[in-house]
Amino acid sequence: MFVRLKRAGKYTYLQLVENHREGKKVRQRVLCTLGRLDKLEEKGGVDAIILSLAKFAERVRVEEAYREGDLVALGDRVVGPGLVFGRLWEELGVREVLEEVLSGRKFSFPVERVVFASVLHRLFEAGSDRQCHRFLRDVWVPGLGEVGLHHLYRAMRFLGEEKDRIEEGLFLRNRDLFSEVRLVFFDTTSFYFHGEGGELGERGYSRDRRPELVQVVVGALLSGDGRPIACEVFPGNTADAKVLLPVVDRARERFPLGEVCVVADRGMVSREVMQGLEDRGVRYILGMRLRRDKEVREEVLSRPGRYRVVGENLRVKEVWVKGRRYILCYNPKEAEREAMERGLILETLREKLSQGPKALVGNRGFRRYLVAEKGTFRIDPKKVKEEARYDGKWVLRTNTELPASEVALQYKRLLLVEEFFRAAKGLLETRPIFHKFASTIRGHIFVSFLALLLLHELKERLKRKGLAVEWKDVVRDLMEVREVEVMHGGKRYILRLPLKGVAVPPAIREAGGAKTDVQASQCPS
Repeated sequence: MFVRLKRAGKYTYLQLVENHREGKKVRQRVLCTLGRLDKLEEKGGVDAIILSLAKFAERVRVEEAYREGDLVALGDRVVGPGLVFGRLWEELGVREVLEEVLSGRKFSFPVERVVFASVLHRLFEAGSDRQCHRFLRDVWVPGLGEVGLHHLYRAMRFLGEEKDRIEEGLFLRNRDLFSEVRLVFFDTTSFYFHGEGGELGERGYSRDRRPELVQVVVGALLSGDGRPIACEVFPGNTADAKVLLPVVDRARERFPLGEVCVVADRGMVSREVMQGLEDRGVRYILGMRLRRDKEVREEVLSRPGRYRVVGENLRVKEVWVKGRRYILCYNPKEAEREAMERGLILETLREKLSQGPKALVGNRGFRRYLVAEKGTFRIDPKKVKEEARYDGKWVLRTNTELPASEVALQYKRLLLVEEFFRAAKGLLETRPIFHKFASTIRGHIFVSFLALLLLHELKERLKRKGLAVEWKDVVRDLMEVREVEVMHGGKRYILRLPLKGVAVPPAIREAGGAKTDVQASQCPS
């Protein structure tokens, strides 16, 4: 039903019209003519009609009262994060998996809702569980209710204890998303934390340059399209080369991956690791250390032969050494950059040498070019020439039958894992961690894993729609989706505040209605 204008001669009339179906056609039927528009406007008839109808339009009266400032506000809240990521949470089956794991366990609070709230906090603000507790004062999480800080700690402990079951459940629940898994990417990083840390907290090589603090080592396993599969947490003094084989063994036991190829960086590689992968019949593409590996340094880099161009800044050459297959990769643009940087270093080094040997103390970058001679130092031309051999090059070892170009391109996609860790450390700010138990530390880190799972899914859906959106813009826009609860005529209503450019719930609804549930949320699909 709607109002339309109808011209008749020199006058315009206001009519009330409705659509109705006649067979397969939709036709319009005039219910009544309200009068000549000029007369209605002259005598205020239009306003009178609207005011009269408004007696029967409760929502209109509430909106009008809000605009006039006649409503009593009971409080406002941010609803955007819960609406969008609530739907992703449901559709990826995270809620379903958590409830399955929770079945039979009697908690006095909604653990699944607390976990979801922690994930939202990690996505939109991050920080400790104390900060999450403050975050929830302003951000609406459907079905959460009142929770205390101790509930957050207990939820983290539950997550840490049940991490493996949840990962396996999510993999099986979204098996269609992993149906084409042929490659898995793996890498590690470290997270420092405050607290005792149980059996996980150890001092080790700190990528964060905080050697005075205990840390944990975290490994991430991603599918070929960058979708997180699992994360593993190790004591902070675990060497990277000791991690890959146990992770491969556990992944083969836990997930029905079939035959896949493992792609890992040079930090994961040792002779024992490669032999272990061979013994297990696992395909691999592994980065090699150019300077430390004698076979690479003396055999692969010096092997004559032409490179094959496979990209704008990528050339490859296949080299076999005693039945072992290597792919020598070369980036001419990177080679120019490294040569230029070396020239600047040598120029600075010559200036430092003129100031005496004390000026060189502690600079590791200078040492590779120097030789000691009669109590002093000089630049060694042989060392300079040796360093130039490595410009723009990296070496891969593989037991696959993939073309050399494909091996190189897949290894470059290992950046997916680096981006994963950058997001965990930077965007999501997993640190600082204040837990003292190993299970709660695992849970705290696993929250970041779940957050990145949702973030990946959102980006994939936006990509399918041809949208390229900055994460900071997503955060800003969703945090602007707010609602205010008001009293009118003895009833409580929830009004959505004005906003732009976001899929949103209804502008007004009665408090306590079905629309408050997470299933009413809207997001890209």
